[in-house]
Amino acid sequence: MSEFFLELFSEEIPANLQRNSRDLLLESFQKLFKEKNIFFKKSKSHSTPNRLVIIFEGLSKIIIQKAEEIKGPNINAPEEAINGFLRSNLITKKDLFVKKIEKREFYFFKKSSQKINTISLLEEHIPLILKKLQWKKSMKWANYNVNWARPLKSILAVFDNKNLNFNFHHLIASNATFIDKEFEDKKKVFKNFKSYKIFFNKLGIIIDHVSRKEFIKKQLEKISKNKNFKVEFDNKLLDEVTDIVDQPNILLCKFDEKFLSIPKEILIITMKYHQKYFPTFDKKERITNQFLIVANKKDKAGYIKLGNERVVEARLSDAQFFWEKDKSQNLVKQVSKLKSINYFNGLGSYFDKAQRMRKLAGIISDELLISKDKVELSASICKVDLISDLVNEFPELQGVMGGYFAEAQGFDKEISLAISEHYFPTGLDSKTPKKPFSIALALTDKMDTLVGFFGINQKPTSSKDPYALRRSALGLIKILIDNNKEFNVKHLIDSSILFYRDQGFELSNESLQKELTDFLMERLKYYMKEKGIRNDIIDASISSFSLSKMNRTFKKALTLNNVINKQIGEDIVLSYKRAYNILESELKNKDIELSNTTDPGIFKNDHEINLLKKINELKKYFNGVDKDEDYIESLTNLAEAKTIIFNFFDNIKVNDENKNIKKNRLELLQMLCKTFENYINFSSIEVK
Repeated sequence: MSEFFLELFSEEIPANLQRNSRDLLLESFQKLFKEKNIFFKKSKSHSTPNRLVIIFEGLSKIIIQKAEEIKGPNINAPEEAINGFLRSNLITKKDLFVKKIEKREFYFFKKSSQKINTISLLEEHIPLILKKLQWKKSMKWANYNVNWARPLKSILAVFDNKNLNFNFHHLIASNATFIDKEFEDKKKVFKNFKSYKIFFNKLGIIIDHVSRKEFIKKQLEKISKNKNFKVEFDNKLLDEVTDIVDQPNILLCKFDEKFLSIPKEILIITMKYHQKYFPTFDKKERITNQFLIVANKKDKAGYIKLGNERVVEARLSDAQFFWEKDKSQNLVKQVSKLKSINYFNGLGSYFDKAQRMRKLAGIISDELLISKDKVELSASICKVDLISDLVNEFPELQGVMGGYFAEAQGFDKEISLAISEHYFPTGLDSKTPKKPFSIALALTDKMDTLVGFFGINQKPTSSKDPYALRRSALGLIKILIDNNKEFNVKHLIDSSILFYRDQGFELSNESLQKELTDFLMERLKYYMKEKGIRNDIIDASISSFSLSKMNRTFKKALTLNNVINKQIGEDIVLSYKRAYNILESELKNKDIELSNTTDPGIFKNDHEINLLKKINELKKYFNGVDKDEDYIESLTNLAEAKTIIFNFFDNIKVNDENKNIKKNRLELLQMLCKTFENYINFSSIEVK
């Protein structure tokens, strides 16, 4: 068994491009080997900023391809298609024969068994795979015709300790690669991946990106432990720095403590997202003036550390200047400046949006029983930070900076918090506003956005959502569920539409209300699925969807999902299905009309009486249930009816010869099913 080892050495490629191609290249070779029936034991890919590496272990030197019939085009296919089939298989029309498949005739040819050298196959197909490799961004250089993310300098290709002979444009494959990525004057020959990996490891270069990530993480942990501070392990940042270095060296740096007076979010975003540094925190979760960087070489003279400290201090100096300037600008007086910032064509300016939000927030305040004046004030000024220098410099901090400005100017903490949180939540795992004023403002912002964009028919498509409307809808749903709240969402939609029209904006979508309702329903289904709820339970809960009961719908479905495979769930479903199946079967007879009432006067035994009594008990329970329903209690009550229901079916013949008795018993079963459906439509639940 042999090893196939390929390295593509280039100028430094951006991390996201190299990462994507690393995966695509491996998949391409896996696909090739599958198509050619080539067995292999292991496959893996690695990358550094300059090197893209593919390894396959356990390959056979000789591939024996069995004789087989190869299906071609339909006999009525265009001549071009038939000729293409002939060319691709290196055959002539004389080699073809016709076979009928499902009343249609196709061309076939019999491919003889043959032995193929794996090395020959690789030499033929590697250039083809490289040619087809799709880069999100590519370039050409010099007079060469090759497209690559950055100039490709060499190709190392080895199979069974022998170099592969092929050309890829101007490059000739060999068993050698450049040792130094900066000074391309030395090359070294490698016969296999093991010797290649050991050699570079000795130089401090970690080819395996997984090992490199683990090394970086352990070094960060080691330093933070020694220095008695904490490092927030942002996996996205960790992946990014892993892919921009190959010789990782962790350095501890500092900035002037005076910058700690700046809001911590500015410090964090400057370090993490702009500079790819790791901020540090003390035991009380307060940010410190120390940070960790992942350099790409040893820092013997200390210049790397010094350079990075100077860079971050320069950026923080700018941020401090903007902070001192922006926080002194009166928020209320700045509101009118929002007229100069366009929100969206057909939806007005941010000033218009703020005024609509103010009115809508007032309606929500009534439902939350909180100060209308404070909510309206929050809505009026929540977008003012968009005109600040800080948000212009750090767009990711819109809302957050508005909260800090409000706090600095002496506004109530509830107002400051509401402003800082009104964009939340931004995803499934994002923070959700919990305080009443924050809830009101966040709901207001999302509702105005959804109504506006749906109103002008700027809805998401299956592949695109440029205005993040799915995120807005999911955020609205998450706020309701996480806070165990229900609102008259239909009324909020109607009110929002009215506020747009009061400003003179024509919302041309006549189906706005229905489309937005359906959209919210689909988002709720998505949210339920992401929470691990079974599809049949989701469908059952959504069958009677109501905008004003989204939280209850979710909670009912989640509770049932948690017990569906337990005894309580089995008892409920089996009890319901036993009644429903009989009822459904009989109702197919259109001669029977039921009225959801039953006559106890023609009952024949106690089992009928007992079932009616249990139904009435359950109906009384559900009639007394309010918005604070205990869903476990509801399910328990339904489950406890099993004994009586099964006794009924074990001792009663529903399909009695007497039509009146039969109809009366069917009425009883209908009442039972409808009573169960007070919780959820169990007819959609699958019996496992």
